[in-house]
Amino acid sequence: MNEMYDMGIVTHNWGVMFVLAAIFINMFMLFGIQNLAKYKRAMLLYTPIAATAIGTVIFTGVVMMAAKHLDFTLENIAMILFAITLIYLERKRAKALRGTSQKEADSFKNFKSYALNILLLEIVVTLSISTWMWL
Repeated sequence: MNEMYDMGIVTHNWGVMFVLAAIFINMFMLFGIQNLAKYKRAMLLYTPIAATAIGTVIFTGVVMMAAKHLDFTLENIAMILFAITLIYLERKRAKALRGTSQKEADSFKNFKSYALNILLLEIVVTLSISTWMWL
């Protein structure tokens, strides 16, 4: 049983690294693509991958909680809040992209600065919860 639990922790950690990688890839795409139509197309294809990363962490966390007989410790509650925060931030970013117009000159530029702030906040939240859990 301990081997399965240890493997679950490793899988959960890899899921968190997958989330960080998805955030960094989002940042690279944000700066690398200069055309709004191309960026929207890329996000249409990439958003399910980023959502899968978040889902991986949530699923492995639920499995780990079940293995611990559903103990709601402070760490588990913090991780649940972390997952809700990430989902909320991704939703805000997607909603802002949907409202971005190709007709306005500064619309995509304004979205880039807004999206960068959200992605940086996601990195801070992910690294803070990860540092707390790994210490």
